[in-house]
Amino acid sequence: MKKVLIIDNDDYICQILIKRLCQKEYSVIIVNNSDNALSIIKYERPNIIVFDIMLSKNGYSVYNQIRKNFSAPIILLTALSNVKERVIGLELGADDYLVKPFAPKELEARIASLLRRIYPANSQKFCQIGDLVIDEYQQTVAKNGNFIKLTDMEFKLLHLLITKAGENLTRAFILNTIWGYVPDRYSEIRVVDIYISRLRSKIEENPAKPNLILTVRGIGYRFQSLKD
Repeated sequence: MKKVLIIDNDDYICQILIKRLCQKEYSVIIVNNSDNALSIIKYERPNIIVFDIMLSKNGYSVYNQIRKNFSAPIILLTALSNVKERVIGLELGADDYLVKPFAPKELEARIASLLRRIYPANSQKFCQIGDLVIDEYQQTVAKNGNFIKLTDMEFKLLHLLITKAGENLTRAFILNTIWGYVPDRYSEIRVVDIYISRLRSKIEENPAKPNLILTVRGIGYRFQSLKD
């Protein structure tokens, strides 16, 4: 049973989500105060976190602490619908973003989509590319013997790129494969560029001149061919 932790003080929304998510056989934990979030996350170790970023004035600060200390995927909720706010959330490393008011069914779909991609039925596999060693079972990456801390979604993105090594992948394809939905507008694919940039900063020798994750102008990205 996957554990969903919801940080929100809207009783109406919380009660609806508890009912619907429990019917889907999730274990649901509600946190009404962001000040208590870190300690509860540390104790409960949820599989996924849904966080209303507007819950308090220091919402982004709390979010940063969560992201720094825990790798569970995070869906941000907000009442702000402008693109700038969405980009801020995604640049901070959010795995998905949903604007209030939203249909509970859509949040259910986002949660299910993220969990399917992050917790598939794994078989133990190792992959070595130069000085990188990828353990698909443990979802870890090491470079020159030193572990690199990746979030769940960063690992999924890296795994997709490696699986499709040598192929040109469009941003829309990456977004649909990793996040589970087709973009309605150009601004929504910005999340792909943000995550590619973050991944490059962690695995490339020189992120400004990458030799693993290559940009394909006018198309998207390509991981270097493993035969090269």
